[in-house]
Amino acid sequence: MKHPNGPNAGRRWQFVDSQVRFILWWYALTPDGRWLYSHGVRRLAKGSGKSPFAALLSLAEFTAPVRLDDFDPKVPGLVVGKPVHMPLVQIAATAEAQTENTMRMVRALAPKGSRLVHDFGLDPGLTRYNMDPEGKLMVLTSSSSAAEGGEASFIVGDETEHWLPGNGGPEFHGTLVDNLTKSGSRMLETCNAWKPEKGSVAEDTHNAWLLQEEGRNKAEMRILYDARIAPPDTDMADPESLRRALDFVYDDCWWIDRSFVMNRIWQGTSSPDDSERKYLNRPTEAKDAWIKGVQWSACADPTKTLADGDQVAMAADLSKSGDATAIILCRISDGHLFTWKIWDPPVDPAEAKDWEVPRRELNAMVAQAFERLDVVAFYAEPGPLLSYVDLWGEEYGDRLCLRAHPKSPVRFDMRSTQNGRSNPAVLKRFTEAAMSFHDAIVQGDVTHDGDPQLHRHVVNARQWPNNYGMGIGKSSRHSSAKVDGTVTATIARLARTEYLALPESKRRKAPTDRKVVVLSGGRAGRSPTARRRGR
Repeated sequence: MKHPNGPNAGRRWQFVDSQVRFILWWYALTPDGRWLYSHGVRRLAKGSGKSPFAALLSLAEFTAPVRLDDFDPKVPGLVVGKPVHMPLVQIAATAEAQTENTMRMVRALAPKGSRLVHDFGLDPGLTRYNMDPEGKLMVLTSSSSAAEGGEASFIVGDETEHWLPGNGGPEFHGTLVDNLTKSGSRMLETCNAWKPEKGSVAEDTHNAWLLQEEGRNKAEMRILYDARIAPPDTDMADPESLRRALDFVYDDCWWIDRSFVMNRIWQGTSSPDDSERKYLNRPTEAKDAWIKGVQWSACADPTKTLADGDQVAMAADLSKSGDATAIILCRISDGHLFTWKIWDPPVDPAEAKDWEVPRRELNAMVAQAFERLDVVAFYAEPGPLLSYVDLWGEEYGDRLCLRAHPKSPVRFDMRSTQNGRSNPAVLKRFTEAAMSFHDAIVQGDVTHDGDPQLHRHVVNARQWPNNYGMGIGKSSRHSSAKVDGTVTATIARLARTEYLALPESKRRKAPTDRKVVVLSGGRAGRSPTARRRGR
């Protein structure tokens, strides 16, 4: 097989290292012969060779021995393969034009008269290849009646950032996945970074991968997610910074001239958001996003660890059911944020319906913080668990150096207890803290442990203006995207700020001898979210 175009046109095909790595993981098996990964994604910058690779994988699934026949310790790789009987390979998209790049590469790699066509008895066509007996490699769109009930052996989901609710993309995707499930077959999605909150399949799949990496789904087989994303501190206006980013994003894509890409970004005919999505491979944020994900990621420092006896300000945002509950610590000495625990509702709607925050565990986590650390301030937004907050005030109030409220050592209630509306004094303190927190993140004056749950809550947060400035809220009141961790981190920083504002005589002297604490979720020293291969 030969390269159909580009600088190596006419030469023998050679995979680059990143493609080889993906293939090895894609065809990885468990000891009992099952796929290690049930779904794959290659989200790469524009021009990275997604279509030729997808075409090659489609031809392999169509003709090659890509299914387990037997294990044999005497052969390379320890596995003997066999071809798929009556393969049905589909290159799918919501519109035929989206499949053209991949199908064009199929035709170029396996043209009429080629050895591949001759050896396997293929009958090439514009949108379909046939192979006896009843083998098919074909284009499939969401308008096709063949989608429902098909028995595909492999599907390429092409350009899933364009699979939107408006063109039936998510429903089409669901149908294809159901079809594959019947035969234990798999889909490979190809995509660029998506526009935010459009409901694309690419965004949905990425969210599913994040849940997988957080350990919040029950699936035994996993999503293999392959993406190279520009570093969070990339400055597109700075030539050196941009070139470093492009060298990283395109890595072994030797055919990409970085100078041409830089020129395209700087021409001014493409919006910065489009350039960021297409060439830096980063989804852009919603217009009302409270902070950019890359700005938050740039502040991650997982090398900082928490030690026994460290002085901390602790904050909690409580819920009984349906919403998340979080406990965040802010170290007094350096302001570093540690995620002590976040409880998110289950992903499965049936389980989420009757789920409640595990209150014994919640209480135990608060007790553990007071046992192992020097908690000098504890602000808790009570929600429906006011009784717990008041009990904590009774139990731990004497150990705190300042009170969350003149009438309560712990209660930081942004609602009025009389009418359920906002408590003006507390809301003002919170809003000013949120604006200060936002500015500190933008300026790089914040550090945090890189916890993936907190990252998700931060990027979910939206700007909510009120009488005192720019606060924090959800994208809508009924949104399922949780932001409670963001609220809690804001309150933790506020508690630290107000503690440091006390006269020195009212502050406790910090201990000098401390041992490292491993956080409840094992997060001390843990690397941030951004490993982008789901293995």
